[in-house]
Amino acid sequence: MKTLCVLLLFCHVASTVKHSLKYFLTASSGVPNFPEFVGAAMVDDVQVGYCDSNIKTAEPKQDWMRKIIKADPQHLEWYTLKCFGSQQVFRANLDNLKQRLNQTGGAHILQRMNGCEWDDETGEVIGFNQYGYDGEDFISLDLQTLTWTAPKQQAFITKLRWDAEKARIQYNKDYYTHKCPDLLKKYVQYGRSFLQRRDLPSVSLLQKSPSSPVSCHATGFYPDRAMMFWRKDGEELHEDVYHGEILHNHDGTFQITVELDVSSVPPEDWRRYDCVFHHSGMKDDIVTKLDKAVIRTNQVCSYGFPVGGVIGIVVVLLLLALCITGLFIWRRNYHGFQPANMGQ
Repeated sequence: MKTLCVLLLFCHVASTVKHSLKYFLTASSGVPNFPEFVGAAMVDDVQVGYCDSNIKTAEPKQDWMRKIIKADPQHLEWYTLKCFGSQQVFRANLDNLKQRLNQTGGAHILQRMNGCEWDDETGEVIGFNQYGYDGEDFISLDLQTLTWTAPKQQAFITKLRWDAEKARIQYNKDYYTHKCPDLLKKYVQYGRSFLQRRDLPSVSLLQKSPSSPVSCHATGFYPDRAMMFWRKDGEELHEDVYHGEILHNHDGTFQITVELDVSSVPPEDWRRYDCVFHHSGMKDDIVTKLDKAVIRTNQVCSYGFPVGGVIGIVVVLLLLALCITGLFIWRRNYHGFQPANMGQ
């Protein structure tokens, strides 16, 4: 188990040289009090730009991104044109899909996630361009074969149409292998001090009630290349442990929680347990002993609970859930979209 843990940590650290530029475009219908179209740009999973059908313009979201705009005002104009050109196309494609699938009402969402990853150590570039509809993968571009992949039968008509658009496919290939990584490198250079910083977390033990699991909660760390686990007598635990996902905070940092079921742990054995937070940018791990005296509960929530973490969750759910992750989570993919009909 120790060998496996070392290998996992090695792989985690080895990934620190990778950077990513991702765009999330979302068109929706039947979703009350939400823009019909939303776009977001992310660099290394940090939001750097935003637009929607209500504000009518693209907005930079980081100080270093504003410096790029100040030095090159046409950069913002380019994003604005791309954003609202895509808005018209997405609106038409969403209507076409609803008509083809005989959907007359309810909430529906069409989303594209596209972009590229760049390894600044090896120079490797990976491009991606993927669509989803109503929470499921719909169609994606395979840059190796230069064909579209349709995991659902409903997308087969779209695949046939888009496979025939050779000029568009070639545009996508050029974009993902050249323009996207060049743009990403520029962003990384401008935002290096922000993107490559190392923020350490505050770690707390939380428990809703005496019979609830004990949560080890770390918040405020950056970047997100971290892992956390419970140990007993120095050995990592896998039973009675629940690992939460790494989540965004409202300030651009991250949080993570790992729970331990202590219902069967005798009070005299608590001292044998500890929570370990490991971060690729830290020399030493943060180790927190399981101690009832330091556990925060609901009774002290009004003045002791890490409000930043709660705000982070709320903001992610309300602001980014639909416009960035929509109703589904993909793995990767991006851009260069020309107006095209998804098919009737």
